[in-house]
Amino acid sequence: MPDAIFAHPRLAPVYDAFDGDRDDLDAYLAIADELDARVVLDLGCGTGNLVLLLARHGRTVVGVDPARASLAVARSKDREGRVRWVHGDATTLPPLRADLAVMTGNVAQVFCADDDWARTLRGVHAALRPGGHLVFETRRPERRAWEEWAADTAPVTRDVPGVGPVERRLEVTAVDLPFVSFRFTYRFPADGAVVTSDSTLRFRDRDEVEASLAAAGYRVLDVRDAPDRAGREFVFVAQRST
Repeated sequence: MPDAIFAHPRLAPVYDAFDGDRDDLDAYLAIADELDARVVLDLGCGTGNLVLLLARHGRTVVGVDPARASLAVARSKDREGRVRWVHGDATTLPPLRADLAVMTGNVAQVFCADDDWARTLRGVHAALRPGGHLVFETRRPERRAWEEWAADTAPVTRDVPGVGPVERRLEVTAVDLPFVSFRFTYRFPADGAVVTSDSTLRFRDRDEVEASLAAAGYRVLDVRDAPDRAGREFVFVAQRST
């Protein structure tokens, strides 16, 4: 089940307000250019920001997400109907021959169980054309990002159009490496509602990720630094083996 931050009908519509301007997505547009990818699959597309960016630049794009509430937000932005939106995950994909599949943000880390991660990689593999590419990011465990999260306890308030002010607070609830759990608490002053969302991420090291890719039928071409988070994340560029 997707986390409430994506699936709850009150949280999905305010997600973008707290997610910043997403200038990090320009790096994925540049990778699509570099790989000459014309058909792109965005797995865990959320509220659709990358999907719509790629579509505006002439790509044929499929956005897939298991959270209906997030897909509803994404579809509302797609006024011209440029995107194929799919409710599901990598194990339920329609027949595709994508040039490129991407997983941005924390998507690659939500698969805590080895079997779930392996099934996801295999599902994407089947959706790629021979020689197609998979690109995703994952946080470097040695940077211990959760320590920064735990130190940042101040609430953040955003004025969300159509909703009004919303306050969000982050709390790290458990660190049991390689797993880190945290909770977002949202307060809606207009009606006094409080909604929480609990999440757990798995922090895999580089060798573990590379081994999982090889086992699922990929060849790792490059492991890059995330341009917007220097030294904090790995960006894996892998190719489907024929």
